[in-house]
Amino acid sequence: QVQLVESGGGFVQPGGSLRLSCAASGISFKMYSMAWYRQAPGKQRELVATVAHDSSTNYADSVKGRFTISRDNAERTVYLQMNSLKPEDAAVYYCNAIWSSLIYWGQGTQVTVSS
Repeated sequence: QVQLVESGGGFVQPGGSLRLSCAASGISFKMYSMAWYRQAPGKQRELVATVAHDSSTNYADSVKGRFTISRDNAERTVYLQMNSLKPEDAAVYYCNAIWSSLIYWGQGTQVTVSS
């Protein structure tokens, strides 16, 4: 059974930081490209960052320079370090795993950014 379990969300003031984690099980983790998406109320789900099997990364323009995605294949975990958070970063953040035609999603973790 494939599971992607996110954690680390919460409430933070603007300018603060959070670190999200996504622990994977039931997949050959090192073969998968991993990503973080987010969805704010009333908006479409959007791609935040990706880390490929070779650890190459890509970021949405809105988070470049503030967010860092990384992976630990030994721990089967992908991380999203979020710094200098803005109110517009508030959303449910979802972990995503892709390999070939196989796509899996986590249940999401809520990030709230407010003063």
